[in-house]
Amino acid sequence: MDLLNDLSSNRTVFFNFMKEKYRVFENSNIFLRDLQYAIKSYYEKKGKKLKYSQAEKLAIDFTTQLSKENQLKKISQNAWKVNFFQTKSV
Repeated sequence: MDLLNDLSSNRTVFFNFMKEKYRVFENSNIFLRDLQYAIKSYYEKKGKKLKYSQAEKLAIDFTTQLSKENQLKKISQNAWKVNFFQTKSV
């Protein structure tokens, strides 16, 4: 399974992992570098080392996919608004 499909199918697990370090909640901003480092850490915990460029490409592809699904709304070149949490804080 490629990494983007793995990340997409385990989206809830990934964002629960990410929220341990970053504040992610409904209408919060999420930044490309935060996603990049969270993806890199997430896969390192799973025993898969990624290079920074691989993590960056995966973060770009993941945000593109989430934007198409209206889970994220692009607000700048490297920032998105979160649209997928139902509670105020996660």
